[in-house]
Amino acid sequence: MRYSFLLILVIFITSCQEKAPNVERQYLVNNWSLHKEADYSLVSDSVTIPSTVHKELLPLIKHPFKGNNEDSLQWITEENWIYETVFTVNAATLAKEHITLNFEGIDTYASIELNGHEILETNNSFLSWKKDVKPYLEKENELYVTIKSPLEIEAQKAAANPYQLPEGNRVYTRKAQYQYGWDWGPKLNTMGIWKPVYLEAYDDFKIEDLYIKQNFVKDSTANLTAQIKLSEKRTELLQFQIKVNDSLYWQQDYQPKAQEDEYEIHFEIPEAKLWWPHNIGEPYLYDIEVLVSKDGDLIDSKKLKTGIRTIELVNEPDEHGTSFFFKVNDVPVYMKGANYIPQNSMQDLVTDQHYENLLSDVKEANMNMLRVWGGGIYENDIFYEKCDEKGILVWQDFMFACAMYPGDTRFRESVTNEITQQITRLRNHSSIALWCGNNETSEAWHNWGWQEGRSQPERDSIWEDYRAVFQIAMPKYVSELTKEPYWESSPQLGRGNPQYEFEGDAHDWRVWHDAYPFEHFEEHVPRFMSEFGFQSHPSYEAIRYINEDGSINIHSEDYGSHQKHARGNELIREYMERDFPVPTNDEDYVYVSQLLQAYGMSKGIQAHRRAQPYNMGTLYWQLNDCWPAVSWSSIDYFGNWKALHYQVKRDFENVLISNVVENDTLKTYVVNDKHETEVGVYEILIKDFFGKVLYREFEDSSTASIEAGSSELVNTIDLNSININVNEVYVVTKYGKNELISFLEKPKNTVLPPVTINITTESVENGFKITLESNAFAKDVFLHTNTKGHFTDNFFNLEPNTKKIIIFETDSDVIPEFKYKSLNGLMEN
Repeated sequence: MRYSFLLILVIFITSCQEKAPNVERQYLVNNWSLHKEADYSLVSDSVTIPSTVHKELLPLIKHPFKGNNEDSLQWITEENWIYETVFTVNAATLAKEHITLNFEGIDTYASIELNGHEILETNNSFLSWKKDVKPYLEKENELYVTIKSPLEIEAQKAAANPYQLPEGNRVYTRKAQYQYGWDWGPKLNTMGIWKPVYLEAYDDFKIEDLYIKQNFVKDSTANLTAQIKLSEKRTELLQFQIKVNDSLYWQQDYQPKAQEDEYEIHFEIPEAKLWWPHNIGEPYLYDIEVLVSKDGDLIDSKKLKTGIRTIELVNEPDEHGTSFFFKVNDVPVYMKGANYIPQNSMQDLVTDQHYENLLSDVKEANMNMLRVWGGGIYENDIFYEKCDEKGILVWQDFMFACAMYPGDTRFRESVTNEITQQITRLRNHSSIALWCGNNETSEAWHNWGWQEGRSQPERDSIWEDYRAVFQIAMPKYVSELTKEPYWESSPQLGRGNPQYEFEGDAHDWRVWHDAYPFEHFEEHVPRFMSEFGFQSHPSYEAIRYINEDGSINIHSEDYGSHQKHARGNELIREYMERDFPVPTNDEDYVYVSQLLQAYGMSKGIQAHRRAQPYNMGTLYWQLNDCWPAVSWSSIDYFGNWKALHYQVKRDFENVLISNVVENDTLKTYVVNDKHETEVGVYEILIKDFFGKVLYREFEDSSTASIEAGSSELVNTIDLNSININVNEVYVVTKYGKNELISFLEKPKNTVLPPVTINITTESVENGFKITLESNAFAKDVFLHTNTKGHFTDNFFNLEPNTKKIIIFETDSDVIPEFKYKSLNGLMEN
């Protein structure tokens, strides 16, 4: 039973004597070894946790990310593996009243033995596991974790099911589904102790969980509730304190009326600062600490960072269909971002710096939302902490994707534990905007032919199993455990349903999978686009890494094994032939493939933003890679920005100028994502490729006022009324401080002149300053070098006789050799 009590603010109070809390943790990080169970052969005696078997084998095998080595390494998942360690526990710890052994994550089926006692069996990689081990611990201890191959277990479960479930045996194991292979990733079905392991020892009790629940904000005062769960039910007098930003806000003595382990403390923060997505405000976080004492002695404390904000999903009937948009602090916010997948097929290779780098790239590209896709993992705490700090909202899928899942009692119990554990773990993060049940499962059942050849009772049974999880259990626990909204399945409707444009969120894959032209994006805009995408080749660095000979050869067998879409290369070429010149050498072809991806995706993003507020979000597929590959990503495995990421940064600016040609009319829109009205003077120039102004649209009265959160058509030009050749000009559109360069024809039809670009370089702090100047208009200038680093801008247009300065950020002190490409150079051939 939960008891509530209102604490009274006291200005001058005497706190309990603060000793170190009695809770101790001993992490078991080092001194592990790994053996293959079949012959007990030693793989490594220097294993550190977290660990995966694949990573530990890297010194002994061909790297799965190089060449076509992936296929020859499938035996790893067929074997069983044993992790073992010896550790000591001091006398003071052994004397503690409670000692538990905690595994934050094991992938997946494991038997755990401590000092000869079988203490635990695991079967879900998304669960944390805890076992009271005080009866088994000694000063010297031996711990064995035997990881079993999932393949035979899955086969047994499949054989016991009266019908076959889509999509294969992976559905029976609660682990990252992408490990079984996807159309952008390898089949590397990892196993191991993939999250930390530790002993936790304490006397009396500890704080098991703390949730800071926001009730409301009124007159700038935030009304909050600290929901505290203790590890044990208590009957004695307890003292609670709450600190905010290290200042004592509240304290209260409380005498339970019966045995209680759950408490609610209501408190207020006056003049509260709200948390906002970074593009419209400050993502302010409070440090909140709860301390619990007994008889004046501090027993335990728990501290967390959280922001004060409300989040609402508005999904209501309107004149168009059904809306889908988010309100943050009661303000509609346009969502701009991407779909996120795990950063490595071997998760233990992902470091804190990887998270910092990638999420900094997200913020730098003006994104305010990431969708954590349901075929991957519930990310590590640091991911959500960084999103909190950087003001990036998270659409969090539960980890179910593109399949129908079993409904037996043990599976449902495991999933229920998974749901409740993950919500409880993540609910204090201000970045969490939405809990979504699955990726494409509902759409697939209704539109992908999965029901064909099945009897009606079988169909009903499979769908009832779906309903039990996604329509009953998940919404129940989300509503009980957190205040964030729940969405059953993404998308709400598949592209085969004509209502997909008018209701809920959409995944539109007619571009790419159905080979529709990019213009489809402009003609069919949904209410919220949660997936759409297009492939390109990765960086030269990635291609050289894949090819065993280090070449930029996209036709090699090595490289071909890193294209996981059956028609991928064919589709890239088909689209390239429509809109771009098609190079004859691989280096240029890779460059143009990235231009092609950026070109097509920009059409979609800008069409979505022009349709605001009808459309209120655009999340492209996909942000990142889990290995070096040909994929839909905007950042490749090595962290290199493709042309798409640079273009996204421009397209996601808060104030966007967007030009589109319709029926020989140039239409100019200005989109404003800010909280306040944007007022600016606009000017439109049409120039030839040597900089001569052929047409100017500008008057003193050409001022446009764009309301907050809106898109406005500010100008139209009848191209038939002016004397220009649309193939030989470019358009410069200015609005306030913003400027856009655009074109009136497809790239392949644009008549670009030969150019000479002069490049000068000088050393600056954190890298090199590069100054470029061209004698004529240079389109899509791409700078590259073999030195590792990052260009602050790239794949840019360079006006004639105009200097452009960018920075190459690098740790190298040696001036790199900078090379460039431009579309002009390909037009000359």
